Amino acid sequence: MLCSVALCGTANHIVAAQTTNQESLSQKIQELTDAMTRTQAQLEQSQHQLDEMRRQLAALESQMKQGGGVVSVPATPATESSTATNQAGPVTSASQIQDIRERQALQQSQIATHEQTKVESESKYPVKITGLLLLNGFVNTNAVDMAATPTLAVPGSGSTGASVRQTVLGFDARGPHLFGASSYADLRVDFDGSSQSGGTATTFSGYFNTNTMPLRLRTAHAGLRWEHTDVYFSLDRPIFSPDTPTSLTAVAEPSLAWSGNLWTWNPQLGLRQDVPFAGTHDIRLEAALIDVGDAPLSPVFSPSTTPIVPPTGAEQSRWPGVEAHVALLGSKMDDGSHFGAGGYFAPHLNSLGYRFNSFAGTLDTHLLLPGHFEFTGSFYRGRGLGGLGGGAYKDFVYRLDTDSGTYYFRPLDDMGGWVQLKKKVGERMEFNGAFGMDNAFSHEMRYYAVVDGSMYQNLARNRTFTANVIYSPSAYLMFSLEYRHLESFPVVGLSSESNILGLAAGYKF
Repeated sequence: MLCSVALCGTANHIVAAQTTNQESLSQKIQELTDAMTRTQAQLEQSQHQLDEMRRQLAALESQMKQGGGVVSVPATPATESSTATNQAGPVTSASQIQDIRERQALQQSQIATHEQTKVESESKYPVKITGLLLLNGFVNTNAVDMAATPTLAVPGSGSTGASVRQTVLGFDARGPHLFGASSYADLRVDFDGSSQSGGTATTFSGYFNTNTMPLRLRTAHAGLRWEHTDVYFSLDRPIFSPDTPTSLTAVAEPSLAWSGNLWTWNPQLGLRQDVPFAGTHDIRLEAALIDVGDAPLSPVFSPSTTPIVPPTGAEQSRWPGVEAHVALLGSKMDDGSHFGAGGYFAPHLNSLGYRFNSFAGTLDTHLLLPGHFEFTGSFYRGRGLGGLGGGAYKDFVYRLDTDSGTYYFRPLDDMGGWVQLKKKVGERMEFNGAFGMDNAFSHEMRYYAVVDGSMYQNLARNRTFTANVIYSPSAYLMFSLEYRHLESFPVVGLSSESNILGLAAGYKF
C-alpha cells in the first residue's frame, strides 16, 4: 500500500512537471508569435506608406505632363508622418518629386533590411555581415609617411595613387539572455596591415607595424547589456576619447590621428552605468582596465637575437592601466549630445629597467546646434601618450652616454586636441571642417635630439587641417572629396608640409 502511494505521488509530480513545461513552451511560442505579428504589421505599414508615396509621385508626374507648373499634394497619413515639406498646399513640383523619391528609396532600403536572410552561426543565433568596400584616390603635393593614409609630412617629393586597403569587413552577433541582460558581440577587420617586417627605432611604416599580413584586426566588442548597465570587453579607442572626426579618406587610421586624436585600439575590460538625471538626461559613468600598447617609436633594448615578441612597457610593469570617464548626456530627444571628462593612468617599465607613469586628463563634447550644425571637440593634457595616439609617436626620449655606456630617459609631456564643425544638408549630404594638433613639449626634447635622425625621432609637433564633403545618393553608396593640410615640426630644423587631395567611393553592405 505504501508503495502504491509513493508511485502515485511520483506520477503526480511527473504529470505536474510536464504540465508546467508545456505551459512554459506554450508561453514562449505565444511570445514569438506576437513578435512576428508586430514585425509583420510594421512591414505592412512601411509597404503602405511606400505605395502611397508611389501614388503621389505618379500623380505629380501626370500633372507635370499636363503642363501644370505648380501642383498641390493632398495630406495623407504617410505624408503627415514624414516632414513638413509633405504638408498639403502649393509647393514647387520638382522639389516635391525629389523629396518623395528620396523617401521612397529610404523606405525601400528599410524594407530590404527587414526582409533579408540572416546568417546563422554554429550557436544558432543570427550573425549579420556588414562592411564598407572603399576605394581611395590620393594626390600628395609633398612627401608623407604613408602615401595612401598620410599622418605625417616629411621632406621629399609628392605622390599620386589609389588604394582599396581601407575596406572594412564586420560581423555583428546577438546571443542569449543571461542574468536578465542581452548579450552581443561584434568584430571589424580591414586590409591595411603591414607587408613589411617589424619597425625599428628609426623607421615606422603603418599602425604599430606588428602585422605582416594585409588583413588586420581593427576593433572588437562583446558584453552583457541591461537597461542602464553594460559589462564588456573590447578592442577599441580609449573610453575617455569617445568621438572621432568624420572622413571617408582616413579610415585605416582615423582622421587627425597623431594630430590630437587619441584613437589607438587597445584591449579593455569595462563597466558602463547610465544614471537618470533631471528627468530627460542621463549621467554616464564608465571605468575600465586597459592594456596600453607601446608607442610606434619604442626601441627594444635587448641583446637577444631570438625572434620573440617582447612584452610592451605596460605589460612589463605587471600592472594594468586604468581609465575613467563621466559624461552628461543630452536629452533623450537629442542624438548623441554629451559633455564629458576623463582620466587615465598606466605604469610602464622598459627592458632596461626604467620606470615611468603614463597619465592624462581629458575633456570632450558633442553638441547639436541650430541650423543642422554639429560641434565636436576633444582635448587632453598628459605624459607618455604615444601608445594612445599622441606624444609625437613617442612615450619617452632617451640618450646614450658613449663614455659611460649609460642611457638617460625622459617621459614626454604632451597636450593637444581637435575640433570639428559639421553641417548637414538634407538627408544625403554633409560638410565637415576640422583641425587638430598634438604637441610634445619641445624643451624636454632638445637635449635628446638625434643628429641626422628620422622625422619620427625628432618630431615635436604635428597638426592637420581637413575639410570634406560626403554625399550619399542612397543608403548604400557614399562619395567624398577631401582636402587635408599636414604640418610637421621637428625639435630642430625646418618643418615639413604637404597638401593632400583625396577622393573616396564606398559601397556599404
